[in-house]
Amino acid sequence: MLNAVIDISHHNGKIDFAKAKGDGIVGVLQKATQGQSGLDPTYATNRKKARDAGLLWGAYHFATGSDGVKQAEHFLDIVGDDREALLVLDFEPNLTGPSMTLEEARAFVTHVKEQTGRAPGFYSGHYIKQLLGTASDPVLAECWFWLAQYGPTPVVPKNWPNWTMWQYTDGAAGPEPHDVAGVGRCDRDQFNGDEAGLRRLWSGL
Repeated sequence: MLNAVIDISHHNGKIDFAKAKGDGIVGVLQKATQGQSGLDPTYATNRKKARDAGLLWGAYHFATGSDGVKQAEHFLDIVGDDREALLVLDFEPNLTGPSMTLEEARAFVTHVKEQTGRAPGFYSGHYIKQLLGTASDPVLAECWFWLAQYGPTPVVPKNWPNWTMWQYTDGAAGPEPHDVAGVGRCDRDQFNGDEAGLRRLWSGL
């Protein structure tokens, strides 16, 4: 396993990406959008800074309970024609309004795949376990799975054979290490493989 990915948003404040790279970080995923119109104001600036530092860059969309296709369109509009960005749907409970349903998630995933030729990653934890249980969902199963779980052992829903990435800490809960140079305490993610495999995931191979 490779502990070399962080995920961020405007809540992380100013980041020194060169220091993060020096501390072993290889890839960064940032919140780009939320719902049908929300966007993270630091997305474009951090994308440039991260790439200037030689880091892999990805974008995630925070899902809300509304039309999945419209959310996907908004996400792709903000990401733009960025073929090198790794795209992810963040499927978790929305504490400020309705949460995305499985049907809306399928619509989002299907639209992103139609537009880009590749299903996005699927980030979730207890929410997808609660909704799916032991059932399978062939549309969502096309996504690589990014598990959110702050315990010592990753537990994967039966819909996926294994986890591809594992967010093991939010910078407070979960196993160490919790911080990264140039960032401080943050969401850290294990990759289920080596650096060559991580780069293959990013490139879509």
